[in-house]
Amino acid sequence: MSHRIFAARRILTMNPSQPEATHIAVRDGRILGVGSLETLSDLGDFELDERFADKVILPGFVEGHSHALEGVLWEYPYAGFFPRQDPDGHTWPGLTDIAALQHHLGEQVAKLPADSPLIAWGFDPIYFPQRRLDRDDLDAVDAERPIVVIHANLHMMTVNGAMLRFAGLESQAGIEGVRTFDDGRPNGELREMAAMFAIFDILDLDLFDRGSEEATLERYARIGQRHGVTTLTDLYNPLSETGVESMQRTCNRDDVPMRLAPAMSALTYTPEDGIERVLGCRDKGSDKLHFGLVKLMTDGSIQGYTARLKWPGYHDGSPNGMWNAEPERLTEIVHRYHQAGLQLHIHTNGDEAVELMLDAIESALELWPRADHRHTLQHCQIIDHAQLKRAARLGVCLNMFANHLYYWGDIHRSRTLGFERCQRLEPLASADRLGIPIAAHCDAPVTPLAPLFTAWCAIARQTASGDVLGPLEALSVERALRLITLDAAYTLKLDDCVGSLEVGKFADMAVLDEDPHDVPLERLASIGVAATVVGGHVFSNA
Repeated sequence: MSHRIFAARRILTMNPSQPEATHIAVRDGRILGVGSLETLSDLGDFELDERFADKVILPGFVEGHSHALEGVLWEYPYAGFFPRQDPDGHTWPGLTDIAALQHHLGEQVAKLPADSPLIAWGFDPIYFPQRRLDRDDLDAVDAERPIVVIHANLHMMTVNGAMLRFAGLESQAGIEGVRTFDDGRPNGELREMAAMFAIFDILDLDLFDRGSEEATLERYARIGQRHGVTTLTDLYNPLSETGVESMQRTCNRDDVPMRLAPAMSALTYTPEDGIERVLGCRDKGSDKLHFGLVKLMTDGSIQGYTARLKWPGYHDGSPNGMWNAEPERLTEIVHRYHQAGLQLHIHTNGDEAVELMLDAIESALELWPRADHRHTLQHCQIIDHAQLKRAARLGVCLNMFANHLYYWGDIHRSRTLGFERCQRLEPLASADRLGIPIAAHCDAPVTPLAPLFTAWCAIARQTASGDVLGPLEALSVERALRLITLDAAYTLKLDDCVGSLEVGKFADMAVLDEDPHDVPLERLASIGVAATVVGGHVFSNA
């Protein structure tokens, strides 16, 4: 049987037994062999494909924490502080003051039918220290039309007076997360899932369920393809019946360049219903669609002041953050899903949330010992060294939000965390020294989906202003590349089939214009991705 052999200038395999090669043989969507042309010559008849002869091939990048919401939100106007490129290659400018935001929203309003709400996303109030965006600012854009501005961290939003009235929140200031002016009136800022749900409910809009729609998934895959990503996650998916059917239809098509691992949002269901739903999806998976992951939200975001921090709390004295459910309920959920044999991916931004979840995992393991559970703490931005040692002892994986260093490092240094805690922001090197399975992620759409940038963040640890935070936590280029390939695959329990270029694994590859080892560090993130290969199918980025 004939097969295809791809030639390359260099192949970085992430296989410790054979780290480099020049040729890779592919048959039936899988890797038949990796080595030199001479060592592959005994595999039988082949077609030599030299289109990548001057390129560098890596395993297809694995994004261990992102959201298909990245494919949804581009249907709405972007309103963030940093410039950002959309799926069509258009760059939206950054909005660096509230007046610019209002002008931008006004332009978008003019494009809408009279009865349509305006929904924008990406706004980050932490970059506007003079004052918070409020309902009055948005009423100045349009006082009659409901306006919703979703914050970059996805844990908060600001709405105008019309939206508050429409959602029945004008007189509901007692609800946790509904912020108020000094006189007690809701000021338009809504924090965390319970408060935001009222808005989504009245608009009949489930953004996370929309992440399973065919057009959304196609867009999501296209964004990933441009950056060499072959395995994507959707780490907060309701797994609705229609959503699962849509994922099956879309992901299993050869022309959709991604494998997808959705994680069911645990707080959407009772543990009984959630466990039944995840287990019921397991036989609906395929080579390109992997079910079985569960996502649990504990606290919020540090830059949104909704993360839960241990003493002394926020550096600038702001009150501690919020739990998305009572700590006792969060602990019970960990116990129930652990007992059911499922893998948990747990959002823990603050170190108090880390502590609660380590306690929960430890007690679950005492009650129901499980080998190789791979429960993964996601973000764990300021996990301390005692907690790292506990995580190592408990067999917990840590997937750290390395992009956070660039986008919010300056804010954390000056306002939320202070100098010392910022030295262990995303402590990847310390975790690696302890032998903890680690990965790094972008949390798209919170930050852009671009694994080489994520790797650069883990190496350079540079903030947007150019400061370096925690230089002793920096990784080497080689180690950082593993974070976005084999290590990320390990946290998803997919390292047996993706993440490295080895015989029997899926033929998933990122084809780069340059070798990440050879370029200056400041150019690592901008290396061109010439093509992405998924199951042997080549998707050119030209």
